Amino acid sequence: MSNKYKLLALDMDGTLLRDDHEISPETVIWIKKAVEHGIHVCLSTGRGFASALPYGEQLGLSTPMVTVNGSEVWKAPHDLYRRSYMDVQLVKDMYDIGIRKNSWFWAYSVDTVYNKEHWIQKPIENEQWLKFGYHTEDHDVRHEILMELQNMGGLEITNSSPFNLEINPQGVNKATGILEVCRLLGIEMSEVIAVGDSMNDLAVIQQAGLGVAMGNAQQVVKDEADVVVATNNEDGIVEVIQKYIFG
Repeated sequence: MSNKYKLLALDMDGTLLRDDHEISPETVIWIKKAVEHGIHVCLSTGRGFASALPYGEQLGLSTPMVTVNGSEVWKAPHDLYRRSYMDVQLVKDMYDIGIRKNSWFWAYSVDTVYNKEHWIQKPIENEQWLKFGYHTEDHDVRHEILMELQNMGGLEITNSSPFNLEINPQGVNKATGILEVCRLLGIEMSEVIAVGDSMNDLAVIQQAGLGVAMGNAQQVVKDEADVVVATNNEDGIVEVIQKYIFG
């Protein structure tokens, strides 16, 4: 077994989870083997805490977590370390863009997830905002939204699929989240294996000691990764653990 790496940072959708949103039995076995051998396994996801937690519990993890693309860092499940909030005016502006462009959109607050059909009824200032997102399969509309977002400034813009845009406060991403996890654990980014499939994984894949793209990853992620493994439906995580942790 290699002692070179001490933290395995796993994206969830398209990486840890198969397309049916389940973790394969083989992946569960090998993650538990890694944990038994002293590897920290950290879920690093665009999902909110409540949506990510059941999978962490399934894996028996008590390690730190990075949720909402880095807007939240948890020392351990239910033990919040840091939150990064989005400016309320930016949320208002992004809502207006979604309405004008007739795009599906959603927004994470600390308390809940709102979307185009179920938007906040109380004053928007009453919530603390973490992330905003758009989904459209119309490439031109998505590009127009992206241009408007870039002109606004103060935003970290990524995606979790080729058809969406995910927006966090500027400077907040999975890489900054994992860096904080490293400080909590007393390790270096060079000791991290980061695995993902989308643009919201790109920064941490670039900065980790070993950046891994899934076989189903977007091409730009594959291009930037150190290695590419099997897809999320073919136990790519098992390949990572067998090759780069147990060697």
